[in-house]
Amino acid sequence: MPGDLRTLNSLMPLRFIFFVLLSGTLISCREGSVNNSPRYRPGKDVMADMNRYIIQKDRERIESYCERKGLSMKESPTGLWYIVVKEGRGNLFQENDRTIFDYECRLLDGTECYSSKESGPKDVILGRSELPAGLHEGLKLLRPGGEAIFILPPFLAYGLIGDGKKIPPRATVVYYISVVPE
Repeated sequence: MPGDLRTLNSLMPLRFIFFVLLSGTLISCREGSVNNSPRYRPGKDVMADMNRYIIQKDRERIESYCERKGLSMKESPTGLWYIVVKEGRGNLFQENDRTIFDYECRLLDGTECYSSKESGPKDVILGRSELPAGLHEGLKLLRPGGEAIFILPPFLAYGLIGDGKKIPPRATVVYYISVVPE
């Protein structure tokens, strides 16, 4: 046994050196995989093509919806789809105008998400409220007493994450709007 202890004691420095080398190697491998490994990062052209593809698919879904519902809608330069059902009277709404309207918000499959029947009319100041950008844009196409249907693609509605409640991620939404007359 004493000979075995001497052999074991003589191996201790080697074990320590081996442990240090192994630890250093593992740490450097880990760091290399985190910091220095080449990751696929699509270039601007690839990202632009992907965005165009997604927008085109959204457009096709909206066109299909309009065809099924018999709606002859216009598309704004930003991508908002709209039809003014009733003109209303007075001036068109502008940024910072107070607007009160009844609404119904649905998904393209017809699922109702929100409506003024359950929560009362919306009372907003255009450009200063937390409405989706497409709704702000659409309301500026109306006058007091006007009615419209707006279709908001995801980038003008609730985006990549939805509203966290009833509107799912990347949802296209349909708003039926009736502005309260002055």
